[in-house]
Amino acid sequence: MEEQWYVIQVRSGKEEWVMRCCALMIDDPCLRKSFLPFSKRLRKVRGEWIEREEILFPGYVFLISDDPTRLYQELKKIPDLTKMLGREKEEIYPLPQDEVAFLKAFGEEDQVVDISRGCIEGDAVIVEQGPLKGKEGLIRRIDRHKRIAEIEIEFLGERRKAKVGLEIVRKNI
Repeated sequence: MEEQWYVIQVRSGKEEWVMRCCALMIDDPCLRKSFLPFSKRLRKVRGEWIEREEILFPGYVFLISDDPTRLYQELKKIPDLTKMLGREKEEIYPLPQDEVAFLKAFGEEDQVVDISRGCIEGDAVIVEQGPLKGKEGLIRRIDRHKRIAEIEIEFLGERRKAKVGLEIVRKNI
C-alpha cells in the first residue's frame, strides 16, 4: 500500500508532546513519521528581530503511514488525542494528494515554511522571494508591524487560515 499523510486533532499546546508519544508508542512499520509543519517568523525581542519557528496548524499532528487500519488501532494508545480526522467513526482518511503536494512544496522537505520577502506596489503585494512567491492570491491580510501574512489555504477539505512570515522590504505608492 502507498504511503499516505493523516492528521489527528489534539489539544492546542500539546502538539509536540503528542508527536513524541506517537514516535515512541507506535510501531515503526505502522508509522513512518510524525511531524508538525512549522512557519518561520520574526519576533522582536528586546529591540532585536529574532527568527523563531511557530506551529503552522495549532491543534494538529501529521502522521505518515501505509497501514491506516493498524495506525487507527495504535493511535488509541495515545493520551491527549482529541480525535482522528476522517469521515466515519471507525476509519481515518488520508489527506487529499493535492493538499499533500501543496504542503510538501510550501514547507519543503523539513516542513518548515520559510520567511518570504516582498514589496507593496500600490494596493498589490508582490512577493520577490520565499514560499509565497507566485502565491500572492493566498494572502488575506498583512501585519507589517509583526511581519506576518495571514493566508487562506485548502486544508482538510476546508478553507483555513494560517500565519506565515512575510517581510515587506519596501512600499511604492
